[in-house]
Amino acid sequence: MQILNNISELLQKGKAKDVKVLIQEALDKGIIPNDILNEGLIAGMSIIGEKFKNNEVYVPEVLIAARAMNAGLEVLKPALKKSGVEPIGRAIICTVKGDLHDIGKNLVKMMIEGQGIECIDLGVDASGSNIVDAIIKYNPQIVCLSALLTTTMMAQKDIILAITKAGLRDKVKIMVGGAPVTQDFAQQIGADLYSPDAASAATLARSLYK
Repeated sequence: MQILNNISELLQKGKAKDVKVLIQEALDKGIIPNDILNEGLIAGMSIIGEKFKNNEVYVPEVLIAARAMNAGLEVLKPALKKSGVEPIGRAIICTVKGDLHDIGKNLVKMMIEGQGIECIDLGVDASGSNIVDAIIKYNPQIVCLSALLTTTMMAQKDIILAITKAGLRDKVKIMVGGAPVTQDFAQQIGADLYSPDAASAATLARSLYK
């Protein structure tokens, strides 16, 4: 449907106001809210994610596209709720204890939300106990742990141990990432998933719900 393609294209360009107008127009025409979400907003963010992965767009373009998606969701959410559409799942995301970097985490969060997954952001400097409490409270399927320093990488392992000790390890998949983190390191510390970039993280997260 052309209007859904137009929403996707405008989102990719970061045209937040135009996205809002077109979503309202689509709703007024009786288009199913879930179709607007999947074929308009999520389709647009998926394209941005692939382009980011291939170095065809960069962080600023991702940020303005994500802003356009959030603006569109403001219009769409009441209709989604009314029609009984829920997020496909829930993830917790944070930067680990001792690390105050958040740009990478924020990008991953935006990309994951762009896949229709609700994302609970625990911010930076998050400890094992913070994450255990959040798992109990929010019942996520995925926990995403970011570490941007070689000195904070081991905090990812500490958090996995804390989740295990709390008896929650089999309830969640754990994804790790960050500049110094590798696939080998992820396997060594017992993580389920490793992602080298935000777009790959979103694709991996989405794959868990198929």
